[in-house]
Amino acid sequence: MATPLSAAKMLAALKAEGLTVHEHAGWKTHNRDAESGKSFGPVIGVLIHHTGGHGDKELCFNGRSDLPGPLCHAWLGKTAGLWMIGNGRTNHAGYADIDVLNALRDEKPLPHDDVAKADGNDCLYGLEIENLGKGNDAYPQAQYRQAVLWAAAICRAHGWSEKSVAGHKECQPGKIDPSFDMDDFRADVKKQLAVEPGKSKPTKPGATKPTKPTPRPASKPRVDLSRLATAARTDPKAKQGHITYMTGVNLTEAALVELGYLPRTYAGDGSFGTTTVAAYAKWQKHLGYTGADANGIPGKTSLSKLGEKTGLFTVVA
Repeated sequence: MATPLSAAKMLAALKAEGLTVHEHAGWKTHNRDAESGKSFGPVIGVLIHHTGGHGDKELCFNGRSDLPGPLCHAWLGKTAGLWMIGNGRTNHAGYADIDVLNALRDEKPLPHDDVAKADGNDCLYGLEIENLGKGNDAYPQAQYRQAVLWAAAICRAHGWSEKSVAGHKECQPGKIDPSFDMDDFRADVKKQLAVEPGKSKPTKPGATKPTKPTPRPASKPRVDLSRLATAARTDPKAKQGHITYMTGVNLTEAALVELGYLPRTYAGDGSFGTTTVAAYAKWQKHLGYTGADANGIPGKTSLSKLGEKTGLFTVVA
């Protein structure tokens, strides 16, 4: 664990790593510390996201009606470069798996994320990368390279290794960001950490020669139809907060949000509640189903079409 970098030290670390840094007006005092009543830190690692859209720098600064900004510490555009957005606690990580957070702190292999009850905003720096995140929206090499440098700069400043880097999808069940392979990303951060900051030569004899990193798309998450249908039948009648199948529910709700069938405020809690059932029923009716076939309980065809339409997941029966 470490004390968060001040704004001045963050700028110095990023620039020393060779990054050109743009500063959004007001970023140095832009955070959620006072509003949440919680201070940022101690910090244990960095979290990588994709935004799920384009031209969203101001959205990351201002936030949404249901999620106030800042939504990250830095935003990385496709062509606009790296922008400082917040300094302190930001709304980027949400709830995370405590086992994953412990592994990041101890720099151990990340376990599978299955429960999200710990607040990742307390202890993780967040980078939002401008990208649709569906696999068909390429990350320019220069943009991806800057993401590697951003993560490496913070790790270097704290004396961390690449094992202190995670993707959002590795911390919270049902998340899919970023849409590139995180093992590859960590390998690229490791290579950068073996290089003298701001230069291209290894820091010591025998160190890995730096290469131009290229992101490899990650495979799409899978939703188990049987488990999801069980959640749709069980969760509405259960006590508030009951969770049957967090990963599949979160992915399904994200798809319904994207298509406009579910308000964003009802998504991401892992529970297939009555509002989600009603939203899924609307999707079924959109596909032409009626009566008992549009009851909000996912079926193979409707769920497969939802995954294909949004590009967020594939279905296993």
